[in-house]
Amino acid sequence: MNDTLLISIVTFIYFFAAFVFLISVMFHKRSVGTWGFILIVAGATLQMSAIIIRWIHSYQLGIGHAPLSNFYESLVFFSWSIIFVYLIMRRRYQNDLFGILSSFFAFLILAYASLSGDVNCTIQPLIPALQSNWLISHVISAFLAYACFAIAFGTSILYLLKIKLKVTMLPDAPFLDEVTYKMISIGFVLLTLGIITGAAWADRAWGRYWGWDPKETWSLITWLIYGAFLHAHLARGWRGVKMSLVAIIGFIAVIFTYLGVNYVLAGLHSYL
Repeated sequence: MNDTLLISIVTFIYFFAAFVFLISVMFHKRSVGTWGFILIVAGATLQMSAIIIRWIHSYQLGIGHAPLSNFYESLVFFSWSIIFVYLIMRRRYQNDLFGILSSFFAFLILAYASLSGDVNCTIQPLIPALQSNWLISHVISAFLAYACFAIAFGTSILYLLKIKLKVTMLPDAPFLDEVTYKMISIGFVLLTLGIITGAAWADRAWGRYWGWDPKETWSLITWLIYGAFLHAHLARGWRGVKMSLVAIIGFIAVIFTYLGVNYVLAGLHSYL
């Protein structure tokens, strides 16, 4: 079985997982939520298997690199990162709403990956600038940060729904506010690590740590937005709606950093 077929199967698994979690939340059936958890674990396992199969296949082709280099591969890893973060946070937060958010986001990303076309699904040799040991550490830290920010975006939306529309099935607003803050705190550390490893990679590839490439610039903008979030929370005591809006703006910056650079702004970081 090839990796793209496995990813297609995983896409549907995440969709059904989100649906099962939704039933669990709507009808207060924790036993149903257990099946959603089983589905999401199965999907994550199959997805990691697909990533490993693709990695092995690249060596069989004589190319030999981690499957993190083109747009399709980055989407696959982004979706897996969201599920990975969810599985870790589930140990502390036993709430199926987060299962809905995570599995639905992962489903959307993989569905979008299927639209990227056969060319982007093809394993291709790395350009010289990408042939570095910094590739794996930089990409993993960056996408784990994006995954944390994606979940924080979801909890911020839920917070606003709870406050503005009084949706009773949602958790208490302070709880959602806490989860948003913690996800952004972890994501900020990971994004900082991603920027540092990216700078080291840039120095090795192009002989400079920073060149104001569009993706570098937007990564800095994203980092500043989330840095402002943490500063306002810790130093100014901001909570609630203000923080949710900043978290949403931050994730919009994340999406533009990831997709906007690829489709709108030409640069060294544009995916093939």
